[in-house]
This record gives sequence, C-alpha cells and structure tokens, in this order.
Amino acid sequence: MAKTKSKSKKMGSFAKRTLAALVMLPVVIGALWFSYPYIDILALLVGVLLSWEWSSMVPSRKPSVYFGTYVLALAVALFVYSTHAIVLTILFATLFAFLKARNEKERFLLTLGVPYIAVGVGSLMWIYHDIFAYAPYNFYMTLWFLLMVWAMDVGAYIVGSNLKGPKLAPSISPNKTWSGLIGGLILAIAVSELYFYGFAYFGLVKIDSNTELFFAMFGGLIALISQGGDLIESAIKRHLGIKDSSELIPGHGGVFDRIDGLIFAAPFVYWLFAYGLWYL
Repeated sequence: MAKTKSKSKKMGSFAKRTLAALVMLPVVIGALWFSYPYIDILALLVGVLLSWEWSSMVPSRKPSVYFGTYVLALAVALFVYSTHAIVLTILFATLFAFLKARNEKERFLLTLGVPYIAVGVGSLMWIYHDIFAYAPYNFYMTLWFLLMVWAMDVGAYIVGSNLKGPKLAPSISPNKTWSGLIGGLILAIAVSELYFYGFAYFGLVKIDSNTELFFAMFGGLIALISQGGDLIESAIKRHLGIKDSSELIPGHGGVFDRIDGLIFAAPFVYWLFAYGLWYL
C-alpha cells in the first residue's frame, strides 16, 4: 500500500513537472528566437525572481535592502555594455552587502547572492549577445547550452528515480544517485551529438565530425558542471533548513530550483568561449 502511494506521488510530481515544462519551454525558446528585447526582459524577470527568492530564503533583518542590491547589480550586468562598469558595480554591490550584513547570522550567503545572481544570469546574456552575436547562431548555440543542462536534469531524474543505487551526495541531497548522474551525462552527450548532426544534415551549420565530437564532450562537461550547481543549491537549502527556494512553479519549487545548474554553468561557458578556447 505504501509502495503504491509512493509510486502515485512520484507520478503526480512528474506530471506537474511535465506540465510546468510545457508552459515554460515555449516562452524560453520564443524569447531566444525573437531576441531583443524579449530575451532581455525574460532574463531580467528571472533575475528579479531569483533576487526575491534569495533575499526571502536567507534570513536577514532587512530583506528589501538585499533584494534591491541584487537587482541593481543584475540590471547593470544585463543592460550596461561596459565590462569595467559591470565588474566595478558587482564588486561594490558585493562589498555593500558584506558590510551591511556584518551583524547578520547568514552574512556569507547574503553577500554571495550578489555575484551568484548577477554573474550567473548576466553570463547567459553575454553568451547570447556577445559570444554568439549574430542571428541565428546566437539562437542555435544558446539553445544548445540550455539543452545540455535540461538533458542533465531529465536524464538524472528518469534514470536515478528508476535505477536508484548508491547515493551521489547523501548528506547534501539524499535523492541524487550515481546512476542518475551517469544517465544525465549520457543523455546530454547524445542530445548534443544529435543536435549538431541534425544541423549538419540539413545544412543549417557547417560542421565536421571532429567538431561534433568536441561539442558532444563539451556538452557532457557542461552537464557535469550544472550538476555541481544543483548540489551547491541543495547544500544551501539544507543549511537553511528549507526544501524549495519558493513555491512559484508547481512541481518544481522556485525559479532557483529550476535554473541553479544553468546559472552555475553559464559563467564557465562564457569564459571558455571568450578566452579559454584560445589556449586549446
């Protein structure tokens, strides 16, 4: 009886996740395709919701002050086209949060919110507008990045919940397993290979087999890094004694619960394409 109830609960959770994904995916893909200002507005909205969640879930005396600080740093990261201005603003906002939180119990987390949100969400737009600046490549490549993170989530959820096995990090996230991690990696690599094979087949992108292989392996690395972001968020929530960052999305929890891996992996992808590939 208990087993049947647990199975029914799991199916209900999966149905909620699927429904929420069916609503969110067209919005994200549509914003990517139609570009400015839709993608920028969406990024700002997501960042504001993240700022609200972070300032709400981390206890403080004046959450509105931290919320405003996070949003200010985020807005500059998204809409100011000067690297020096962005870096200085994030540094000063981080210092302000650190000094403001000197008597707070969660000083580190309140301070961490500034770079985590501003650099994480900002990197998504820097990838889209700066690294892959020309349409439709900005759409194709940013979508590829999103697919790597989504494939990791889907593969880990499906494989891990069915195969189970040894726990990945039981003290941080009891539900994550090594089988889920491997399943997510395999799915991300397969999706990347199929994605670029399809583009080459239909002549949308000129790409050789070596480049296909590179992006497949790189996709697996992105998936692995995104899982690290997921574990970090789980560690933060466990430290704070909460299950979800909020209840904004049915079956998913909060915005942070959905894009933790995305904003953790985005700075790495931006840095690699902006600077790292020069050394390869």
